[in-house]
Amino acid sequence: MTFDYDRFLVDQLVRPIANLYRVTPLATGETPAGPPIAFVRQKKLAIKEDIRFYGDEGETEELFRIKARSMLDMGGARYDVFAGEEKIGQLWHKFGESLIRTTWHVSGPAEDEVALARERSTAGAVARRLVDFVPYVGAYIPIPYNFEILRDGEVVGGMDRKFKVRDQYVLDLSGDREKKLDRRLAIALAVGLDTLQNR
Repeated sequence: MTFDYDRFLVDQLVRPIANLYRVTPLATGETPAGPPIAFVRQKKLAIKEDIRFYGDEGETEELFRIKARSMLDMGGARYDVFAGEEKIGQLWHKFGESLIRTTWHVSGPAEDEVALARERSTAGAVARRLVDFVPYVGAYIPIPYNFEILRDGEVVGGMDRKFKVRDQYVLDLSGDREKKLDRRLAIALAVGLDTLQNR
């Protein structure tokens, strides 16, 4: 099965008119377990978010997508994740809940919560927000932007940012041994944590 892995590298490919990402399964460390399994396109300056995940670099085979429910955030953005016409889940967050420590909720097809992603360090989250207020400084002071992923209150994984020129993350779901969290939904979350923060 294409997404039957526990660890993935999500890296951004710099392009002028779109944010592009590549998702590669990992074996041990940062060694690829095979070729990339998904290529992601997010149009810049889109009025209503629509992020597509493709099985090939030529973007001929769509695997799944993230689609915003509305154009306005209004303090609680919600994004549905579809594979074709099948809804596989939803990503959402409340503005107030994320003021200090960014928190995202992950729901299944029936909109029952299946996981929670939150910034791992409260101190790091506060420091990152303070640095971001200073013009031109935030981009040059590396503060970790790492998340823990919880299911039923237990940490089952995380997403860690690598300090590279372009955005690069390692998504690790090794704690979810029974694979209760749909890997497509987890990958959508990983890309969403990078692309949807300012929505």
